[in-house]
Amino acid sequence: MAYPIVPSTYGFRPVNLIGGQVFSGSTRQIPIQYGFGTNIFYGDIVGISRGFITRSTVTTGAGATTGAAGNGTVGVFLGCNYTDPVTKQKRYSQYWPASTLAGDAYAVVTDDPDTLFQVAVASTQGAQAIGSAATSMIGLNIAGSDLAGSVNTGDSYNGVLASNVGNNATLPFRIVDLKRDTAISFTATYTSGTGTLTVSALPSNLLVGTEVGYLASNGQYVGTGSYVSTFAAAGTTSVVLNSAQVTVNSPTGTASTAMTIPASSTLVFTQYPEVYVKFNFGLHEYYNNTAQAVTL
Repeated sequence: MAYPIVPSTYGFRPVNLIGGQVFSGSTRQIPIQYGFGTNIFYGDIVGISRGFITRSTVTTGAGATTGAAGNGTVGVFLGCNYTDPVTKQKRYSQYWPASTLAGDAYAVVTDDPDTLFQVAVASTQGAQAIGSAATSMIGLNIAGSDLAGSVNTGDSYNGVLASNVGNNATLPFRIVDLKRDTAISFTATYTSGTGTLTVSALPSNLLVGTEVGYLASNGQYVGTGSYVSTFAAAGTTSVVLNSAQVTVNSPTGTASTAMTIPASSTLVFTQYPEVYVKFNFGLHEYYNNTAQAVTL
């Protein structure tokens, strides 16, 4: 079965809980203040301030737990309900329209700190355009990408940012896995190089984060532990990696040198446009003991 191409970022979508816990899709309704002046879209990160939901800007994680940019992050927005001030009828909406004068508005929030989210990888900060993740990123921390969503669909355009991934403890999300169903692969012929590879003309663009591997003589795929660190356009013959390829089965604690890719090998470039992430420990309001920076 062919899966559709992921056209753009779409926010955070809850899909499961970590650790094999039973996932019921449970949500909590948290009030939205009368006239709150910012659109909140389905899949946006939200926080809580003075008991009311706010839209959070969670990119590098700075301020996310202190009532600043993150306003005490509590989860992901999944729609809302309120009495329409014009029609006086109850309305169930995919997004919160900024400055709505409703005094009974409630946000539907998935607030379990152990929730696992499916999310698209953004090419650059605040972009709808898709980037890529790689196998070597599993278990690392990653930055968020923030962008206002669509009032036409009601959906978020938030995502995660593959160009800012690593062991930085302040990054807000942990990559738990890749979504392999929507992966895209293509090949080129290897000529030479370790940290920068010389290859035959690329058949397609290489996005930052594209995984790099090659085919062994027995036809098996060999992952190099590296990924593309600089965008390379179709037709070019140079591919810059984040690091030289790792040694296969290098013992723990020993020095690792670059593996040797056999001459004329078929290189395999795999793009993973979606990943599974969870909130990092200490970011979620329920998993930290930092009081919100508000004066009551």
